[in-house]
Amino acid sequence: TMPNIVLFSGSSHQDQSQRVADRLGLELGKVVTKKFSNQETSVEIGESVRGEDLLIMINACKIASSSRVTAVIPCFPYDKSRAPISVKLVANMLSVAGADHIVTMDLYASRIQGFFDIPVNNLYAEPAVLQWIRENIAEWKNCIIVSPDAGGAKRVTSIADRLNVEFALIHKERKKVNEVDQMVLVGDVKDHVGILVDDMADTCSTVCHAADKLPSAGATKVYAVLTHGIFSGPAVSGENNAAFEAVVVTNTIPQEDKMKHCTKIQVTDISMILAEAIRRAHSGESVSYLFSHAPL
Repeated sequence: TMPNIVLFSGSSHQDQSQRVADRLGLELGKVVTKKFSNQETSVEIGESVRGEDLLIMINACKIASSSRVTAVIPCFPYDKSRAPISVKLVANMLSVAGADHIVTMDLYASRIQGFFDIPVNNLYAEPAVLQWIRENIAEWKNCIIVSPDAGGAKRVTSIADRLNVEFALIHKERKKVNEVDQMVLVGDVKDHVGILVDDMADTCSTVCHAADKLPSAGATKVYAVLTHGIFSGPAVSGENNAAFEAVVVTNTIPQEDKMKHCTKIQVTDISMILAEAIRRAHSGESVSYLFSHAPL
């Protein structure tokens, strides 16, 4: 049991909130979100929150005299290399609204935590990624972990080390945003399963180009394992046409609609990581255990 805590769901991903609540053995708190004709949003907390440890609904909960508000934001908005000012703005908004603590996952760069004046727990999808690979790719011991760009080298080397396999990366030169000029594979994937790993996939042009390059370099199969699947614009059609066996993505973002249009998309659930982070933070235990372990 977890006394003195109430879990509220925002409107963007209620399925994830329910999974976290189920994992923690909690009922989601009563909250009413309304949108007026002028698109302004009203939030009404439908139960007493005085002295409780809250998640989400920051300002409404603060006004209702909560003792501490934790905002769980699995996919942090504006988290891109070209938008540091926007990230800082969102960080300030959360602090001013009354958040005391942020829980998020796979920030583009860990230094982003420095934009906050409040504690941030940046969780990693890596334990869930490793678990999916071991359980779903029969030939995983003969795989090569591939980064679709040089910036992801640290991520793929960590995963490759833990699987005791080799890694490769693709060096690319851009003419402009979302247009790949040239891609060069650094590493040997011949006669191996290629597993492309990335933190965020937006239009998916890079990862799709990478997927088509691996078979020509001798890869027997190609998978993509991603944390945040934004999948905007041509992403779904690109995935359908690319040489993927599967495009695996966590449920930091809802994927039900995208899955209807692309049978290659598979979802791995990270709600147990979020739930355990909430439990540990609430009880004063170390959250760093989750950086390398997926809760059972």
